[in-house]
Amino acid sequence: MKHQLFLTVVAVALTTSLAFAQKPEVFSTDAGAIGGYDPVSFFKESKPVVGKKEFSQSWNGAFWYFSTAENLEVFKADPEKFAPQFGGWCAYGTADGHKSPTLPETWTIVDNKLYFNYNKEVQKLWSKNQKGLIDQANRRWPEVRKQ
Repeated sequence: MKHQLFLTVVAVALTTSLAFAQKPEVFSTDAGAIGGYDPVSFFKESKPVVGKKEFSQSWNGAFWYFSTAENLEVFKADPEKFAPQFGGWCAYGTADGHKSPTLPETWTIVDNKLYFNYNKEVQKLWSKNQKGLIDQANRRWPEVRKQ
């Protein structure tokens, strides 16, 4: 009995420490990646569209939701094409060297890639130098992603 209890305690401790050791690469809320919005809709409809639970996909450590079965299949065929850059974390924050949460309404597509920002004020700053900030964020992302 003591041996079994010891093994249970060790298993729980190991599982807990592994869970805290993993840093989320994709910004996700209780509603899912991109706050439950369909990543394909930003490209196809030029606006955020809320996804539906019946059209969902687990990918890259997060749940992604889609507004249609077609959008789900399009994403499955090429998730890297539709997933936001920097895991959906704020592109401006990534350029500055840190992870910041984002809002779906702060989306931008630049060179056929999806980006998000912390809020509308940050999005205004972002819009003044997108190309330069993208270059800076791309350089910093390998370290920022580990945070």
